[in-house]
Amino acid sequence: MDSIQKKVNDFNIKYNLSGSIETRFIDLSSEVGELGKEILEGTDYGEKEFSKTGNLESEFGDVLFSFVSAANCAGVDLGVALEKVLKKYENRFNEKGHIGSED
Repeated sequence: MDSIQKKVNDFNIKYNLSGSIETRFIDLSSEVGELGKEILEGTDYGEKEFSKTGNLESEFGDVLFSFVSAANCAGVDLGVALEKVLKKYENRFNEKGHIGSED
């Protein structure tokens, strides 16, 4: 478990923040929605070029915390998962010239 995962795990244990993978995923989905809203506000809902808002960093933090909590709950080592996906994307790029799954 890498240091971010351990830090989140230790925090959840310290404050007794247990939850099922389903609860963690719903929380993650909610936090991603809040981040999306913050990004929209940073563009005045598409009317201007993006400008960082005061709450943007906090919303990214909420998403990260929820994401890492879900991975921990599922027993996924995010470092291993990242290495695997980077290799997959590298292979796709070398074969197709892009990382998308479509041909």
